[in-house]
Amino acid sequence: MSSLLLRCFALGFAVAASPGPIFFLCLRRTLLRGRLYGLVSGLGVATADGIYAAIASFGLAAVTTTVAGGRRPLAVIGGAALIAIGAWILLQRRQEPGAPATTAGAGLAWAYLSTLGLTISNPATILSFAALAATLGLSAGMGIVKPAVLVTGVLLGSAMWWCVLAVAASSLRGRLSPAVIGAISTFSGLAIAILGMLAIYSAFS
Repeated sequence: MSSLLLRCFALGFAVAASPGPIFFLCLRRTLLRGRLYGLVSGLGVATADGIYAAIASFGLAAVTTTVAGGRRPLAVIGGAALIAIGAWILLQRRQEPGAPATTAGAGLAWAYLSTLGLTISNPATILSFAALAATLGLSAGMGIVKPAVLVTGVLLGSAMWWCVLAVAASSLRGRLSPAVIGAISTFSGLAIAILGMLAIYSAFS
C-alpha cells in the first residue's frame, strides 16, 4: 500500500509540475504578491487534481464519459478564460515587487477558486487520471481503499509541487529587480494568452 501511495505521490507531483498556463499564473502571483498568495493558488490546482483523480479512480464512468464528451465546450471556456487573464496581465500596470501581499480572506479565496476553476475546465486532466487508474489496475469493484490511496497520493504530490514552487519563487522575490519581475510578468501574460488560444484551437482540431 505504501508503494502505491509513493507512486501516486510521484505521479501527482509530475502532473502538477508539467509546464502550462497555471504554472505561469502561480509563479507570477508569488513573485508579485508573496508566498501565501502563490501557495493558495497552487492548492486550488491540487484540489482540482484530487477531484478528477477521485472521479477516475472510484470508477465513476458516467461522469468521466460526460466530462470527456464535453471536452470541446470546456476547452473553449477554459481557453477563453486564459486569454482574458493573459490580456489582463499585459494591460495591467506593472506592480512593483515588495508590494503588500494579499492576505485578506476575499483575495485568498479568489486565488484559490480561480485556479480551481481553470484546472477543472481542462478535461484532459480527468482523462490523464482515468488512464492512471487503469494502469494501476483500479476499478470500482476493488472497494475504496486503493482508489482512496491514489487520490491521497495525487493530492499530496500536487500540493507538494505547489509548495516547492511557492517557496522557490518567494525566495527569489527580494533578489530580482523590478525590471526583471516586470519582464517575467509580461512573459507570463503572453504565455497564458497563447496557451489559451492553443486550447481553443485544439478543441476544434
